[in-house]
Amino acid sequence: MTTADSLSHLIPEAAAFLQGRVRNTPLEISPGLSQLMGVPVWLKLESMQLTGSFKIRGALFRIAQLTGEERRQGVVTCSAGNHGKAVAYAARQAGVRATICVPRTVDRAKYDGMVAFGADVRVSDFDGYDETEDWARSLAADQARVFLSPFDDYAVMAANGGTVALEIMEAAPSARTFVVPVGGGGIAAGLAYATRPATIIGCQHALSPALRMSLDSGSAVTKLPAVETMAGGVEGGIGAMTFGVLAPLISRVALVTEAEIFEAVRWMLAHHQYLIEPTAAVTIAACISGKTGAVHEPTVVVVSGRNVSTESVKKILCGC
Repeated sequence: MTTADSLSHLIPEAAAFLQGRVRNTPLEISPGLSQLMGVPVWLKLESMQLTGSFKIRGALFRIAQLTGEERRQGVVTCSAGNHGKAVAYAARQAGVRATICVPRTVDRAKYDGMVAFGADVRVSDFDGYDETEDWARSLAADQARVFLSPFDDYAVMAANGGTVALEIMEAAPSARTFVVPVGGGGIAAGLAYATRPATIIGCQHALSPALRMSLDSGSAVTKLPAVETMAGGVEGGIGAMTFGVLAPLISRVALVTEAEIFEAVRWMLAHHQYLIEPTAAVTIAACISGKTGAVHEPTVVVVSGRNVSTESVKKILCGC
């Protein structure tokens, strides 16, 4: 089955399955961004989603597709935080054992959230996501358990990005430009496919620009050296499958710095009174820094999550 065939049927299937299981999150106009960018701009607030991010969509839908034997064996996954918290929640709901491997730099709030949902959380010896995923995949293979990718899976793309896109298009049918975060690429790929031929602006950390590098080289850069950042969800390589979907659909890539990300967290507090996590702030940072480039049509900015520790908030707000 081709990529197009997979997503074309998986997106409506995921939407039907998730109905009543996740929140249809608010789409809120942003007066500040609208004035700044010169077009109507809405925020899609997945930061208000169950477990604090869009990742619950993909986790619930993917776990529902496990076979009986796979359920009995349990699953292994890797996460910078939000996917792990979502898998912990979804696995508990389904009665499935979940082992979640996380980098040693994981945000404390995300780690605590996974543990609170009863998951077996294992902290790797690595700072970055990519090395931790290699370790997690080895663990899954050794134990003959399914490895659940946070992004490189058509069902995850369909649920994480595709269903968000359907909600946006229903609430704001005039939207033609979408500003999305890109780490592994799951939400961006599903959303880009569902909204094609829209303008898609992918936002990444300037020190970990896997999408930009992949577009330049013509093939997916699936692994990158770890970088020091609070925006762990956009650190590391892009998925080979997600890049296959995104490559012909992405319009441009905005690369933002750690300082710009911190400023975007503060901007959201000042202008919307919402506390968001640094990963989610990459889209806001791209908008307020002008790195999205000019936009000419109604625009939706995806705000992907809110899971951030008190210690991180203190550092962002006052440098303490």
